[in-house]
Amino acid sequence: MNPNRQEGEPMPGGRLTHEDRRQIAIWLAEGLGYAEIARRLGRPTSTISREVARNNAPGGYLADRAQQAAGQRARRRRPVQATEPPADGRPAESVRGFVEEFATLLVGTGLPRMPARVFVCLLTSDSGGLTSAELVRRLQVSPASVSKAIGYLEAIELVRRTQNSGRRERYIIDDDVWLQAFKADTGAHAEVAAAARHGIEIFGAGTPAGTRLGQMAQFFTWISEQMNGSGLTDAVVHDALTVLAALVYAARPLTVDDLATALDWPIQRAADALDAISRRPILSDPLTVEQFERGAYAITPRPDRLSSAQRDALIVGGGPSKPERGTPQVRGSIDA
Repeated sequence: MNPNRQEGEPMPGGRLTHEDRRQIAIWLAEGLGYAEIARRLGRPTSTISREVARNNAPGGYLADRAQQAAGQRARRRRPVQATEPPADGRPAESVRGFVEEFATLLVGTGLPRMPARVFVCLLTSDSGGLTSAELVRRLQVSPASVSKAIGYLEAIELVRRTQNSGRRERYIIDDDVWLQAFKADTGAHAEVAAAARHGIEIFGAGTPAGTRLGQMAQFFTWISEQMNGSGLTDAVVHDALTVLAALVYAARPLTVDDLATALDWPIQRAADALDAISRRPILSDPLTVEQFERGAYAITPRPDRLSSAQRDALIVGGGPSKPERGTPQVRGSIDA
């Protein structure tokens, strides 16, 4: 322990003081080792060894010269100030902390770390957009890292670039960014569902692989339909349900002309309702509307709702083993 310190006096902080350096010089001249000097100053031995190695010179370790060099290093390490001061009195440290915490959450959803940091930085910018240089200064990263992150975010349509009056590129987040992301996901989910249905054709609906693929197709179709449903108006949805009721009531295939005549609608209205059912099959779930020969439409059960074993179990003695193509599968007497 430093004999010059009074009992109960707190040990120095992380940085060595000028007095500490004077003591080091004295004890080195007396022949003490680094471990003993560290013990007396209450410091790790590595702190003393680094201090001496960094400031040793032909004349030996000199306290004044070591103190001057430490001051110069501290001035070079001065933190870079953000180009855009926090608005509304928000502390800069709080803003930086939020950016890092929010970015960590986005990483948990699958977004890479650097694109997540850039995205949150843009999201929380009061100016509505930032240049590459501003992002570099705010995040304290290289221009190459920012460029790569921007390229990733542009590819998934979360960020777009624009130019200000000075012809400098700025990166911004549009107000409808979440709708765009939803639409992108909808297309991907629909492609997965279609691929799974193609797999069922290859492996067979009754096989274990076909069953699993059927469940997968059903799940991704449902997600895609739910996310894409905003494109249909309430009036079109109402017409689609009316067409479904008409097909169930008729219990036979009907053409577009038949439906338009029976419902007293223009032909285009009936066609639009059938198109809505085709684009959003969940409207008719657990049934589906199939188009048969001569342009007629009929209600049939969705094939992915029941497994092969379940369908076989429902066929009781004498019942049809498999409906013929062109014959509606939903039958029965429906009283007016």
